[in-house]
Amino acid sequence: MKKTTNTIRFETRVPLSEVMKRNPLMISMEATVAKAAKAMCREEVGSVIILQRNKPIGIVTEEDINCKVVAKDLRPSTVQVSTIMSTPLITVSADKTVADAAQMMVKHKVRRLPVVDKSGKVTGIVTVRDLLTISNEQNELLTDLIEINREEHIEVGMCNRCSQMSDDLKRVDNVLLCPRCREEDTLT
Repeated sequence: MKKTTNTIRFETRVPLSEVMKRNPLMISMEATVAKAAKAMCREEVGSVIILQRNKPIGIVTEEDINCKVVAKDLRPSTVQVSTIMSTPLITVSADKTVADAAQMMVKHKVRRLPVVDKSGKVTGIVTVRDLLTISNEQNELLTDLIEINREEHIEVGMCNRCSQMSDDLKRVDNVLLCPRCREEDTLT
């Protein structure tokens, strides 16, 4: 955890390789939108990376197909993906972290980032959904850690329910209770 002024931020260095989907869908820039859409349906994904001579140059998403083909009443079998792809392609290096990818998505206003190795070859893809999944898992883990590390304060004094002296009073719903009264609460 990192303390900055009055806030505490939980930081992790989760490598992208742990959350990215490997072998993302890729297609040649000469392919038609119909071919891309069929491949996306077959693979159950929302995007396809466009290649020119095996180099990634763009991406086509479901939104691109809807807005740039369907909404304009064009025939998908006559439109090449190269005419509707988003380019230049924003990528992230495979050696980066989840935090790095999230910052890039915000900066470039994209929801998908192809992951590339040092030679520029696409090795995976990471989406906003992937990042949200890891975020939820971290939140659940933090909640569990807080719960198991919560200190129980034991006080000495008089039980607020039965008025008996006890050296084992604990707060239950902001009321000091002795062991017997706490046990009665759990039985009812």
